[in-house]
Amino acid sequence: MSDSEQGLSAKPSDWPKALFYTALVFSIFQIITAAFHPVSTQVLRATHVGFLLLVVFLSYPAVGKSRPWQPLAWVLGLAGIATAAYQWIFEADLIQRSGELTDADMVIGIILIILVFEAARRVMGWALPIICSLFLAYGLFGQYLPGELMHRGYGIDQIINQLSFGTEGLYGTPTYVSATYIFLFILFGAFLEQAGMIRLFTDFAMGLFGHKLGGPAKVAVVSSAMMGTITGSGVANVVTTGQFTIPLMKRFGYRPAFAGGVEATSSMGSQIMPPIMGAVAFIMAETINVPFIEIAKAALIPALLYFCSVFWMVHLEAKRANLCGLPKDQCPDPWAAIKERWYLLIPLFILIYLLFSGRTPLFSGMVGLALTSIVILGSAIVLRLPSNALRFAFWIALGVLCAGFFQLGIAVVFAVIALLVAVCWFIKGGKDTLIICLHALVEGARHAVPVGIACALVGIIIGIVSLTGIASTFASYILAVGQDNLFLSLVLTMLTCLVLGMGIPTIPNYIITSSIAAPALLDLGVPLIVSHMFVFYFGIMADLTPPVALACFAAAPIAKESGLKISLWAIRIAIAGFVIPFMAVYDPALMLQSDSWLAIGFVVLKATVGIGIWGVIFTGYLLQKLYWWERLMGFLAGASLILATPLSDEIGFGLALLFILQHSWRARKLKRLAEQG
Repeated sequence: MSDSEQGLSAKPSDWPKALFYTALVFSIFQIITAAFHPVSTQVLRATHVGFLLLVVFLSYPAVGKSRPWQPLAWVLGLAGIATAAYQWIFEADLIQRSGELTDADMVIGIILIILVFEAARRVMGWALPIICSLFLAYGLFGQYLPGELMHRGYGIDQIINQLSFGTEGLYGTPTYVSATYIFLFILFGAFLEQAGMIRLFTDFAMGLFGHKLGGPAKVAVVSSAMMGTITGSGVANVVTTGQFTIPLMKRFGYRPAFAGGVEATSSMGSQIMPPIMGAVAFIMAETINVPFIEIAKAALIPALLYFCSVFWMVHLEAKRANLCGLPKDQCPDPWAAIKERWYLLIPLFILIYLLFSGRTPLFSGMVGLALTSIVILGSAIVLRLPSNALRFAFWIALGVLCAGFFQLGIAVVFAVIALLVAVCWFIKGGKDTLIICLHALVEGARHAVPVGIACALVGIIIGIVSLTGIASTFASYILAVGQDNLFLSLVLTMLTCLVLGMGIPTIPNYIITSSIAAPALLDLGVPLIVSHMFVFYFGIMADLTPPVALACFAAAPIAKESGLKISLWAIRIAIAGFVIPFMAVYDPALMLQSDSWLAIGFVVLKATVGIGIWGVIFTGYLLQKLYWWERLMGFLAGASLILATPLSDEIGFGLALLFILQHSWRARKLKRLAEQG
């Protein structure tokens, strides 16, 4: 492994000192600005991007895998910081002469665009920069195109002003969300990860399901779903929980491709699992201007259906191959795991309560992060107290102090943290806890880099789209198709998401397609949240879809199987993820976009039966191996239930009942014959 790679993937203690302290200062800056708001939102966005550029150029090489050449790395990184400093120092002047750029403004604007393009290329490869370059070229030369694609023409100064200054380009809404909500939640996850939350989740899942039929795969599903509550990153889940679950599944008889597919599918589903979900959910809430709780509510039933579907298919595959679980005495006690690390759940539960009680994600994230650090520091002190009574009193005292947050403000919490840090410095083992917190701050900055750079670069697309109005042209095309066939419009949008997802991560995929396709779906009568969730879901599914399938290729070296074979299993296991968005469009009650609980209950019943039967036909097994005509009957039953007409519902339920009855009868008959023979 190269030095550069070590700087991003090894322990923070192994990082070069310059990179370590840069990441540390980055995290501290983000916490201070979130807690006290000392700068304007424009300066916050610019400084966030400046730090991202510095971290990228210090850690990612220009080509190959060798360590970045430090003189050039510092020149480029400091140039990125300089663009932020320019925005900060000349903020008032830039506001006063908005739209009229000086020569210095032009130079800074061009440098910023070039640096963001280069940083994105180093972090994510060529795909996203090429797509953004096409949009930039359209803004510069679109006046020469024929037909409806032609725009009125814009000068270079107008393009630079749109992209490098103001809030509709590189410093647009995605960058704002990255600099506020997303960074805090990434730090929150990093603190819990460093404190042992992954071990808690895996031990708990292993204790509950490890000894069941197909237990190791069920552990992968449950642990990945729970991991999503603190990370919201599919690929991160693959390379963390997958290190444990994939070898375990292989050891107990699952095929390597199936094991990798289960982990990839479960991990990608973590991005749609409330309460925290992935970074896209925060961007969506800000983009469509709805409370985050509404996004989480809309995602709840589909996420549960998704994971129930994966769990069901894992169970069927285990039955088909007769794969037993671990001996019960080899599985950890799930309640012992909770008893050992119960305190780590406190910040998570409080965060969930705040999000679902209507507090803003920024406030909730700040409280969650502060409480996590208090709990981690406090746990180091509690271990040194001589009796349970003193330990209980200590936790009560901490709780009372933290309750002051709501009355006296964030200063109380920071004072509590400072006091705990001072105590930990002098007690045995306390310094190790301080190192854990320090590493969490640095790890949080590292995890924020790919997200933040993607958010900054897609600002190119947002800026050009808003300047030229190209979105309305694309929307009118989809509307023209959708006037005759809504299903065809949905398929076109789905294919757009899947194709874009072959080369770019979920966040830019969502931002691009939501800017262009989601408004068209809205005009076709699809509710606002449902139209954006449709785009969001297929952006996630792109990471499971061949030939690229990023999550599957992340699982490949762990499973020791080709990424293509893993992805072919993943799309079968994740069939619910392809079906649910279409069902939600035709019946928005599936995403709780209805006041009728009867309607919600009915559509959930339909979805459960339809997805359950499709799980059977894609596995090829229920009580016995399915015949081809049983698969056809099951497919038609599931397809009928997906449609939203009363007649199709009746046909679907009828076919489903017929399918189950005849298969059960055939299975019992074969069992009797086997017993007699």
